[in-house]
Amino acid sequence: MTIDPPIGPTSQSFISQRLRLHYADWGNPDAPHLILLHGGRDHCRNWDWVAQDLRRDYHIIAPDLRGHGDSAYSPSGDYSMNAFVYDLAQLIHQQKLAPVRIVAHSLGGSISIRYTGAFPETVSKLVAIEGLGPPPAMLRQRAQRSAAERLRHWVADTRTLAGRIPRRYATVEEACARMQGENKHLTPEQARYLTVHGAMQNEDGSYSWKFDNYVRSFTPADFTADEMQSLWGNIACPVLLVNGKESWASNPARDGQAAFFKDARVAEFDDAGHWVHHDQLDAFIAEVRAFL
Repeated sequence: MTIDPPIGPTSQSFISQRLRLHYADWGNPDAPHLILLHGGRDHCRNWDWVAQDLRRDYHIIAPDLRGHGDSAYSPSGDYSMNAFVYDLAQLIHQQKLAPVRIVAHSLGGSISIRYTGAFPETVSKLVAIEGLGPPPAMLRQRAQRSAAERLRHWVADTRTLAGRIPRRYATVEEACARMQGENKHLTPEQARYLTVHGAMQNEDGSYSWKFDNYVRSFTPADFTADEMQSLWGNIACPVLLVNGKESWASNPARDGQAAFFKDARVAEFDDAGHWVHHDQLDAFIAEVRAFL
């Protein structure tokens, strides 16, 4: 009797700054490595539809960021960009993944771009779905605030998060409705799948999202615009910047940000918002396959 191998991934973990961080390993160990890195308040299983296709040709590793999915929370509430970049660096170093291809979304895109700018020799191809952060106009507005103002805002915001109780949903269906409300393009089946993997059941039977509320806090101190552009210019590998036409994020070809990369092109998708890999799955996979 022939037994077919399991379809889903295995759950693995690695240690970074004493935190046990989870990742989904999709097998095919003899194939080139490919990291799929999710965005903020999301989880690694949001890549499952992409992974099911790309696993045929790549050894896919999809980590849960610290404080997300099935990874540990930071005891100090440290969810700075530097901490996230360190975690990615540790995963690539410990699992010997370099040179690696990376496909990343939103916060994951920002982390991957920073990492690749610092360690360009370890990344061979990079796809970033809306991973450049806030549009230039928003960054200019933030830059007008003094260091003291930014620091006071961060203290007040973090203090509020300390007292914030994770929202509870009576049923999976109620949480699913919240998920679908965030993205009008999701089918009911997609929304339920993402909810089942993104929520945990509390002792009283209710459901809450897995991510730590502290991940909502943004550091008051970061690289300047010039420093970020220098990091972008330090990336040696080809870069594909993906944009959804209906998203809040600006198109990097039109706002000038793509010009700071040595070798980057922009792919914009119609009928897609911030989650292009969900909204236009088939077209996205075709674009990524051709690029990789």
